[in-house]
Amino acid sequence: MLLALWIYAIWPKEELAQIRRDKNLQLRLLLTLVGVNALWSLNASIQTGLHLHFLGIVTCMLMFGWRLATVALLLPSAFFSLFVLKQPADFGAFSLFAIAVPLFLCFVLYSRSYHVFPKHIFVFIFVGGFINAGLSTVFHQLSWAMWLWSAADYDWNVLVDNYLILIPLLAFPEALLNGMAVTLLVVYQPQWLFDYSDREYLWRK
Repeated sequence: MLLALWIYAIWPKEELAQIRRDKNLQLRLLLTLVGVNALWSLNASIQTGLHLHFLGIVTCMLMFGWRLATVALLLPSAFFSLFVLKQPADFGAFSLFAIAVPLFLCFVLYSRSYHVFPKHIFVFIFVGGFINAGLSTVFHQLSWAMWLWSAADYDWNVLVDNYLILIPLLAFPEALLNGMAVTLLVVYQPQWLFDYSDREYLWRK
């Protein structure tokens, strides 16, 4: 219910209209979702409900905007819930805590960094991509652990010892993976990024 209300509130009308007009954008979105789906399929489950995998959602946010990324990532979330978690009833909760909450918090950080820090390509890559991606793992695992503890009767000590303790092991590789992806996009395909501009980040005086 909360997920449905959230999606209704942020429904990306303009972005979806642009996708209908732009076949290249359609292809990029499709390939990105296939890549995310493959990334999530590399899942190291510790026990039922405790999944460990890279997210890649920050790169999606920087490519398509946080509203469209949130809606589009529901597709790999449905696949993951059905075929990997094998708990279709958890689709709503997983989508909320693996996509909606981390993406929104990462967008807030990205938005604030845009206004607070100098307009420099290093800031865009390091703060918008690298640090944001690492924090996306922290936001996801903390919120998912809170959900399991409150709604699924998991013991908090079990969650800490078997799930939350692994946050540092996942956060840095997640940050590195997304940071590299954003760097490659900035260098080779800057037009694929949602609101990046060479004029603003490279040529600004």
